[in-house]
Amino acid sequence: MSSLTAAEIAVTGSDRGIVIAVAVVALVALVIAFVLRAGVLAAGQGTPKMQEISAAVQEGAAAYLARQFRTLGIFAVIVFFLLFLLPGESGERIGRSVFFLLGAAFSASIGYFGMWLATRANVRVAAAANGDGGREKAMEVAFRTGGAVGMATTGLGLLGASVVVLVYAGEAPKVLEGFGFGAAMLAMFMRVGGGIFTKAADVGADLVGKVEQGIPEDDPRNAATIADNVGDNVGDCAGMAADLFESYAVTLVASLILGSSAFGTKGLIFPLIVPAIGVLTAIIGVYITKAKIGEPGLVTINRSFYISALISAVLSGLAAFVYLPTSFADLGVDAVAGQEGNPALIATVAVIIGIVLAAIILWLTGYFTGTETKPTNDVARASLTGAATVILGGMSVGFESAVYTALVIAGAVYGAFLLSGSIIVSLFMVALAGCGLLTTVGVIVAMDTFGPVSDNAQGVAEMSGEVSAEGAQILTELDAVGNTTKAITKGIAIATAVLAATALFGSYSDAIGQALREAGEASADFFVANVVSPGTLVGMLMGASVVFLFSGLAINAVARAAGAVVMEVRRQFRDIPGIMDGTGKPEYGKVVDIVTRDSLRELATPGLLAVFAPIAVGFGLGVGPLAGYLAGTIATGTLMAVFLANSGGSWDNAKKIVEDGKFGGKGSPAHEATVIGDTVGDPFKDTAGPAINPLLKVMNLVSLLIAPAVVTLSVGDSANGPIRYAIALAAVAVIVVAVLVSKRRESSLHSEPVPMEKQPV
Repeated sequence: MSSLTAAEIAVTGSDRGIVIAVAVVALVALVIAFVLRAGVLAAGQGTPKMQEISAAVQEGAAAYLARQFRTLGIFAVIVFFLLFLLPGESGERIGRSVFFLLGAAFSASIGYFGMWLATRANVRVAAAANGDGGREKAMEVAFRTGGAVGMATTGLGLLGASVVVLVYAGEAPKVLEGFGFGAAMLAMFMRVGGGIFTKAADVGADLVGKVEQGIPEDDPRNAATIADNVGDNVGDCAGMAADLFESYAVTLVASLILGSSAFGTKGLIFPLIVPAIGVLTAIIGVYITKAKIGEPGLVTINRSFYISALISAVLSGLAAFVYLPTSFADLGVDAVAGQEGNPALIATVAVIIGIVLAAIILWLTGYFTGTETKPTNDVARASLTGAATVILGGMSVGFESAVYTALVIAGAVYGAFLLSGSIIVSLFMVALAGCGLLTTVGVIVAMDTFGPVSDNAQGVAEMSGEVSAEGAQILTELDAVGNTTKAITKGIAIATAVLAATALFGSYSDAIGQALREAGEASADFFVANVVSPGTLVGMLMGASVVFLFSGLAINAVARAAGAVVMEVRRQFRDIPGIMDGTGKPEYGKVVDIVTRDSLRELATPGLLAVFAPIAVGFGLGVGPLAGYLAGTIATGTLMAVFLANSGGSWDNAKKIVEDGKFGGKGSPAHEATVIGDTVGDPFKDTAGPAINPLLKVMNLVSLLIAPAVVTLSVGDSANGPIRYAIALAAVAVIVVAVLVSKRRESSLHSEPVPMEKQPV
């Protein structure tokens, strides 16, 4: 028995009406985004000095993203033409390439919108905390800034998917592969580039400002402060918004591919209904988030998340029982006609599994990284014995939390998989769990953007010197809450990435089976022979190795760029008279220019590794080892991403705990120890860790796209062997050259070393 073919899947009548309704919901989300945007921009902007600092951050962030998009445009054009070379009907290839550009454009637009609004919200949050509304107003402005970005994220993702389904019907999954790949590729580059930018500036600013000169984090005498504040926006706002958008798009891609195979037309439509419900509940979640007097900010935000998640679960269950049949026989799909069970019931359970997973990850990550919980307080206490014990404590938190988080995600994946005895239906349930998690994305983006906006607001306040003690305390509290929400959303983003990657892994298997049938091979025998082999273990080891190499390249890039920042800030303290007494002005633009150049040239190597490694494995070793490769990346990437994110989060908040007066407070040896721990954690949590999310999906999508070509060259005529190996060797050559260039590259300032006698001791 086989599932319906693309030609047999039609979207007509009531189904077409539902897709149109989903598109309308997507447009409503975009309208709400602009309503929230207008509300944020209507808030007071504070003093002229605060506005001047905010304007400098706006200028730096816009200039960086403009240069980044010009750089990434070259990659996008090359991939656009390469997609034409892949197998498929001409209309399918054209649609895939065109929607690749659309996915990339949407991802870039979301990133830019997030940056644009966040750089204008920072001064408004600072002004509100300084008396123009107080703590409650400041928190509202910060959260609704994120809400606007969240609505735009869900709106564009849902709009793109619904338009493809309306236009292409049964061919939609193939076209959406291009849409998801475009979104994922841009998000990965933005995550890597923005992460290098922000953490190079942050590490450099901390090491010279806090440790060497003993001045506060956002002291205007530090030349790296503007670059640090710019980095918060291009890394955390633009990068994270693009990351969650591509998670949204890629999860929908996997759901539609597997759903059309398992449930036919119903499986093509239902994955659109679930996130559409999430849009409506996200609107509720954003508008009910209002701080109460005396209530911790994190409690307020978490309550809104749980309420919106509960509403999503109830409405998704109702939608499943209204839209889906209660018998597999009524789906009209031969492959599942004999299955027992209730499709509506198991789809409801799958969606609820995804929603519950988000809630558990929220609690688990908050426990390991929050300022009020034992793990992070233990790391802060370790500062009494020096930086080494702080680093060891943070690493311990990261390792332990990675185990629990991975087990929870694995439990969710396996729980969804066990809902059916049919492999294709089980994989569809995993994808639906991902759709369930997507219902929370609007609130998740709001929670994430809240962090950098609050951080920037504190920076604007400190640099201006025009905020009252009460206002400064409010901003410090919001910044600490933002650190935790950023860590939480990173955890949820990782869970989303794993569910999407697992579903794409199932889509890869489905694509291999279809290609083998078209080639006249006995797919089961061929696939088993290639999966149950030493080559598959080799593939798994290679996949795990790529995750480590990717992380190492990203962290090393931060180290090189941060070194350049340290040298420049030291030079300015030494060569510009009057900086420390306030009569001399630092050259902020020099540092911004350094991290811009370094981050843009450093992002190419990790990106090329992500795209060309699966090509090398697939064409060089075959479909079985490529399956092992994907399994190795998913397993290792999950653990590595959580370890990096949570260890970095614990170090960051341990520093906040000491700065709030515990264990000696600011300026103490304990404070210096936590600053060092935080600088180690910066590239962990904001560069390498988050970039693993799109990495997993990029590699899975590349594998899915090349699967038919790999099968075509692997079976039948043995004369195809030289072509396969030539492609594999070319991919390996690209990776080797990129890595060697990265290793030999000198930082922009290292080419002009400062003599030892002129360096401060």
